[in-house]
Amino acid sequence: MTRIRNLRAAALLLGVSALALPAAAVEPVVVPEQPVFPAQGKITYVPRDSILEFKALPSYKEPAWVTEKFVKTGKLPPVGERLPKEPMVFKTGNMPDGIGVYGDTIRHVIGGRPEGWNYSAGQTQGWGGIDIGMSECLTRTAPLFQVEAKDMEPLPNLAKSWEWSEDGHRLTMKLVEGAKWSDGDPFDSEDIMFYWDDNVVDSNVSPLNGATPETFGVGTTLKAIDKYTVEWTFQEAFPRQHLYAMAYGTFCPGPSHILKTKHPKYAKTTYDDYKNGFPPEFLNVPVMGAWVPVEYRSDDIIVLRRNPYYWKVDEEGHQLPYLNEMHYKLSTWADRDVQAIAGSGDFSNLEQPENFVESLKRAAQETAPARLAFGPRLIGYNLRLNFSANGWGEPDERAKAVRDLNRNLDFRKAVTMAVDRKKLGEALVKGPFTAIYPGGLSSGTSFYDRQSTMYYPFDLEGAKALLEKAGLADTDGNGFVNFPVGTAGGADVQVVLLVNSDYGTDRNLAEGIVGQMEQLGLKVVLNAVDGTKRDAAQYAGRFDWFIRRNDQDLTSVVQNTTQLAATGPRTSWHHRAGTDGSVDLMPFEQEMVDIVNAFVASSDNDKRAELMRQYQKIATSNLDTIGLTEYPGALVINKRFSNIPEGAPIFMFNWAEDTIIRERVFVAADKQGDHELFPEQMPGKPGDSGPIN
Repeated sequence: MTRIRNLRAAALLLGVSALALPAAAVEPVVVPEQPVFPAQGKITYVPRDSILEFKALPSYKEPAWVTEKFVKTGKLPPVGERLPKEPMVFKTGNMPDGIGVYGDTIRHVIGGRPEGWNYSAGQTQGWGGIDIGMSECLTRTAPLFQVEAKDMEPLPNLAKSWEWSEDGHRLTMKLVEGAKWSDGDPFDSEDIMFYWDDNVVDSNVSPLNGATPETFGVGTTLKAIDKYTVEWTFQEAFPRQHLYAMAYGTFCPGPSHILKTKHPKYAKTTYDDYKNGFPPEFLNVPVMGAWVPVEYRSDDIIVLRRNPYYWKVDEEGHQLPYLNEMHYKLSTWADRDVQAIAGSGDFSNLEQPENFVESLKRAAQETAPARLAFGPRLIGYNLRLNFSANGWGEPDERAKAVRDLNRNLDFRKAVTMAVDRKKLGEALVKGPFTAIYPGGLSSGTSFYDRQSTMYYPFDLEGAKALLEKAGLADTDGNGFVNFPVGTAGGADVQVVLLVNSDYGTDRNLAEGIVGQMEQLGLKVVLNAVDGTKRDAAQYAGRFDWFIRRNDQDLTSVVQNTTQLAATGPRTSWHHRAGTDGSVDLMPFEQEMVDIVNAFVASSDNDKRAELMRQYQKIATSNLDTIGLTEYPGALVINKRFSNIPEGAPIFMFNWAEDTIIRERVFVAADKQGDHELFPEQMPGKPGDSGPIN
């Protein structure tokens, strides 16, 4: 940047237009150090095997009311018969407050609305931790935030163990033997194969979090060996990275004995019938998670009750969860923070920086009902440009012309240099919260290396020079540059920016980009839609640019790693295969693909760290994404809850609802309130209305 400014100054002395200078002189610099933020919680790192194990215990326990009202009356088998042969046992030493007691509920507030309970076919349950409370996956990653890096590997879950073949191309997984769905139906390999064959592999079905066959490696196959054993076959040797893809939310099987009744392969139905066959009104849907949906009132509340067949216990044999009930008030995401701080809600991932200052002030008061703890800067926003030039989303002439610009490095440099990240951050919140984020890996991940993180500083005049170098000029004098004659009719360069309207932060950033791009000479038009419509448009490729909060690929690196580049036809968020089935990679993208594939295939920690340094430099130098801002999130939780690990990030491997391991969370007997809406009741039969006494 110093070089271009010196050249510009020299040009002015010579009477030469600065806009005529070669923009190729622009070179990136190492991103500035982030401001210190002392309020971040401290994480205590532990060995992976100190968290849980699978084993049989001498005896098991449950809430007394379950025994009295349901076991002794013959409505349920004894607790020992409802548990697996070897249940999952959480170790007391990893519980911040030790063995818990039964009772009470967590009152969540969410801004989403449930479409239904068919997660396997792409229906959202409304987010906010509902799906996490209901679903279980082959592996689990959320608690890994506390695991030492040298010991990093997903935790077992529905898959209790796994073993690699000698050549590393086959992975044999043992499932939890004797576990049951919440209605008592056995869980086994049939459920795994139904999810794989009839949802992931079936191109007519799109699981909610975008799981495709490529998610688990190109050419990967899966087969059942017996009732409790499945075998993966991979083209690569020892692709341990795919174990992370088997966690939330890309390998969380649904109840095949229920879902098959609506699937076209097994019933005389359509795929639309299958996807929408289990609406929110279909209560008591069988789950493997800790809580079952028993009540739904539109725009009011969703209530989940404890799963009588849940397959996890503590070291004293108490069947989990400790909490009997979960509430999800259907409100807004902003209201979630307000109610958690006020005490009418119990839990919030404080992720909207506009609420930080007031929340800190309230939490600091002695009478505050909630405690608040910030984690590392793991919330980052990227501007992503559609790189597909060969038909993804069926673009019209204007959209094709925009995509050609997106693939032009000078154009991308112009865009990033016109972004004043300091102003964007300060517009969200004053203070040391936000930091300059140029894109690429999150600064909060252990793989982050600042020296490999390249940054094009804000320079509006330099950005305008780069636009001219890219062939764009304001030919009609209206303040916006035009396409060259013969391209899109020579009209103004108009870019449609897709953004999630559910979140104030997303909208504020988008509006800031519109204003800053106007100063550059680009006309940016907002397409603000709710999250469901945003995802649909994004997956279909119907966008020029979009703003998206970072996902696990950029925050943990080891989870959803294939999304870091266009490693397959549908892995990248902003560059997928066109109508010919291929991905038209630019040279730097191919380098990124090669690095990501090498990272996935390697088990050498030093080599993986070096690969990510290479990735970061290529991604940020070539502007694979254009970073906007980065800041920490805070966990807000009512003080009555115990077993909340210190320093738990609100989002890293997964959201905090899973990070804190809610099935272990409890409320001490002297702090319990009258919060349960259906006390001493259990889930009913699938499809029945409400719980039962």
